[in-house]
Amino acid sequence: MFTKKQYSKASMKQKKRILYPFRVLIKVIKKPSLLFRNKFLLIAYFLLAIPVIGIAAAVILVLKDVPKATVIGRNNFPQSSKLYAKDGTLLYTIYASKNQSFVSLQKIPKNLQHATIAIEDKNFYKHGAVDVRGIARAVFVNLSGNSVQGGSTITQQLVRNSLLTLERTLTRKIKEVILSFVVEFIYSKDRILEMYLNQVSYGGTAWGVEAASQIYFGKDVSKLSLAESAFLAGLPQAPSVYSPFGSHPEDGKKRQLTVLQSMKDAGYITADQQKKAAEDTLTFSQIQDNIVAPHFVFYIKDLLVQEYGEKMVEQGGLSVITSLDLDVQKLSEDALASEEATLRGNNWYNAATVVTRPGTGELLAMVGSRNYFDTQRDGNVNVTISKRQPGSSIKPINYATGLIKGYTAATPFVDERKCFPNPSGAAYCPMNYDQKFHGVQQMRYALANSFNIPAVKMLKLNGLEAMIATASAMGINSFTDPSRYGLSLTLGGGEVTMLEMVQAYGVFANNGYKINLHPILKVTDSKGKVLSEYKPVESPLLGQKVLPEGVAFIISNILSDNGARSASFGSNSPLFIKGFTPAVKTGTTNDYRDNWTIGYTPSYVVATWVGNNDNKPLRGVVSGVTGAAPIWNQIMQNLIKDKPPESFRRPDSVVGATICATSGLLPQPAGSPYVCPTRYEYFIKGTVPRIVEPGIKKVFIDKETGQIAPPGKTDNVEEVERAMVTDPTGDSYCTSCPRVDVTPTPNP
Repeated sequence: MFTKKQYSKASMKQKKRILYPFRVLIKVIKKPSLLFRNKFLLIAYFLLAIPVIGIAAAVILVLKDVPKATVIGRNNFPQSSKLYAKDGTLLYTIYASKNQSFVSLQKIPKNLQHATIAIEDKNFYKHGAVDVRGIARAVFVNLSGNSVQGGSTITQQLVRNSLLTLERTLTRKIKEVILSFVVEFIYSKDRILEMYLNQVSYGGTAWGVEAASQIYFGKDVSKLSLAESAFLAGLPQAPSVYSPFGSHPEDGKKRQLTVLQSMKDAGYITADQQKKAAEDTLTFSQIQDNIVAPHFVFYIKDLLVQEYGEKMVEQGGLSVITSLDLDVQKLSEDALASEEATLRGNNWYNAATVVTRPGTGELLAMVGSRNYFDTQRDGNVNVTISKRQPGSSIKPINYATGLIKGYTAATPFVDERKCFPNPSGAAYCPMNYDQKFHGVQQMRYALANSFNIPAVKMLKLNGLEAMIATASAMGINSFTDPSRYGLSLTLGGGEVTMLEMVQAYGVFANNGYKINLHPILKVTDSKGKVLSEYKPVESPLLGQKVLPEGVAFIISNILSDNGARSASFGSNSPLFIKGFTPAVKTGTTNDYRDNWTIGYTPSYVVATWVGNNDNKPLRGVVSGVTGAAPIWNQIMQNLIKDKPPESFRRPDSVVGATICATSGLLPQPAGSPYVCPTRYEYFIKGTVPRIVEPGIKKVFIDKETGQIAPPGKTDNVEEVERAMVTDPTGDSYCTSCPRVDVTPTPNP
């Protein structure tokens, strides 16, 4: 090849010889047919093209699978999503195959940066993309058939981990070198180090320093000590060998000491710092990834997947702030654990609970089963989102429907044997849990004591469609087809979830306003963009009004009336909390498979359940104050401890009036021949009774029993005057006739 100076000194003949090929090429370009007239020229150029084509083919072969180097800096690698409690405590990290989260170099401690450089590539900031001596050594080892070790720079490792396969071939090594130059040309050294620290494997599912810090030490990478940083920096060379969870954890300690020595030799730390870090005790997290409130965590994950998709949740690097209150979660878990011996002694092996703040919809605690990790008894099953029969805990919704229709807390129901026609089969003849009848029971006492026959009568009057409509408005969406249910729906004959029940009871607590559950407060993507946010504001008025305030108040007032429920539960049951008046309702299914207690104050709703995941019946006599009630009592007491008592606010739409304690009608004027016993009751305006108690009536009684003679009976009867009550279904009851023993055995 002639230089420009040599060309200027060449003779004209030499210049023509030099320029001849180019002149020919120009002529061929202008007239391609000339190429085929000169055979010598054709052969010459063909021979010249062979090496050119060969080199081009080789380059294409080497680079055909090389991705664009610019991809490496986009931070679009799969990133783990993190779930946090309301106070910012990490609950769980969600990922597909790699637990990986991006953090900026500014958040990575200098000690960890220096430790990595010292042990992996001590001249990182001094050389270019490759270290010539390292490459020579790597090529030699590769050609000898051994694995390539010790020669790669941090840039090369980044390229290999992020853009290439892990095959150990010369072709891959050439790709690695070429791409390393491209990466160094595009990005700064700091950016390359940042990308490396976020993408290198630290063992198992831990990719990047943030995930490694969480898995090995249970803390953010920014909080690592020098000793911890040195340990992590030593892992990438052989994570399984140096892992503290492997067969030889002492090897990890030796590796840490090597890293500390390298840091000292490089001038990053002093001898005293090296000595102190070497003597520091490393405290590692448990082998398995930490998980707090597992049932809640996976419930949240399901919600996120429904909203954002599986890929986004497992690889999108979401940051999710939940409504979980760790203190409430802990006291709920402790309450279940404290009853474990009692539960097992009665053949009950599982329990669950949910705590919400009705005014904001926040889900404060969720314990889906007694022990998530109990594989023998399906502990991972989340009962709080599973459909179970609620027993009598569904009754308040039925009675709320009755209040909407104009019935009152003083409406009397005759509680005696009653069969209801069933067009599709045998008549439905419900029984009370104590197998007894209780005469006339006004709504307040029928609900408070959980008597079944009055509840069935209430549903008969309301109609199935009306009760289902009320339940749906309050948040229970499991009752989809009225034709599937009969009158037993009010006794728990339809399945619901615990979350639906706390949503519905939250309407009572909010004076008729429904605020949807908000277990997720904030979702942020990997770039810090807020995808959704809910700011809790303690104001029920922000919800949707689904019940009249008066209806909600009267139900709450009944359920918080300890005196009204004392006939069945006694005056000092687990439903009673001294100094406070929470509203509470129990529920036990007819087959004794489910036992519930749900109670609330204006600030909290607490639902508890005991039973068996395999649906085996609970053994022994089970009542509303056994099983779930003691757990509920313990949780509620801890929630309201040291807080002033709260009462349910009586709205202006509710007034009080004195009524007869049996008929629910107005008492007779003073001086009347018959004066009924009276009591005070709340009414929605416009529903206060206007009829005065008629007193005694002439009726025929059976002289043998002293009771009202059955229809058609004419022998051994006599006409007498008695006090009678007729309920809305048309059934009458003699309140002044001799009474049979109606003392109930607690078991509602």
